[in-house]
Amino acid sequence: MFNDVAVAARLIQAEAGRATGMDAPSPRIAVIDLDVHQGDGTASIFAGDASVFTLSLHGAKNFPFRKAVSDLDVALPDGCGDADYMAALAKALEALWREHEANPFGMAFYLAGADPHEGDRLGRLKLSAAGLLERDRKVFAALFERRIPVALSMAGGYGRDLDVTVAIHAATIGAAIDSWRQWNRRPPGRAKCADAHSRGSERSERGGDNVAR
Repeated sequence: MFNDVAVAARLIQAEAGRATGMDAPSPRIAVIDLDVHQGDGTASIFAGDASVFTLSLHGAKNFPFRKAVSDLDVALPDGCGDADYMAALAKALEALWREHEANPFGMAFYLAGADPHEGDRLGRLKLSAAGLLERDRKVFAALFERRIPVALSMAGGYGRDLDVTVAIHAATIGAAIDSWRQWNRRPPGRAKCADAHSRGSERSERGGDNVAR
C-alpha cells in the first residue's frame, strides 16, 4: 500500500532538486486533508519534517480511533454542520497562511472528501452538498490568491445514495476547473508559481494552470 500524496510530494521535491541544483532548498509542501477521517498516514510519514505541513480537519470520534499528530489537527464533533465547519476551516486556513508567510509553500495537495456529507454512512458530520462546495471554493480561492499550485485528490465518500456522493465529487472537480480557468485569466506577469521549485508538478499545464491535472 502506498500513500500517493507522500510519494508525489517527495517526487516533486526530488525533481526540483535536480532542476535547481542540490544545494537549493526543497519546495515546501502543504497538505490540506478535508476527508472526514484524519490523515494519520500522511501525518506519520512527515512527522518532524518542516518541508511538509500537514493540516487535517476531521471527525473527532471517527476512524482512526488512535490519532496521529499532524502539524495542525482540527477535530470536529459529531453532527457538525455547515456553519460550524466553515468557521473551523477558516481558522485552520488562517493558521496555514501564517505558516506560508513565514516559510512559503511551493505546492499544495488538497484531499477533498465527500464523507463529511449529511447523507454519508460513515461520516458522522452533517454538511450539506452546498456546504461542501463552499468548502472547496474557499480552499481553491485562498490558494489562487497566494499563487500556490494545487493537486486535487478525491478522498472518501460512503453515501447511502451513490448518486449523491458522485455529484459531490463532480462539484469538487467543477470548482477545481473554475479555479484553473481563473488562473488562466490572470493579468500577464502577475501570477507565476509561488515557488520555482514547483515546476516539476506543472508539466501538464497549459499557460500556467494552478490545478495540477
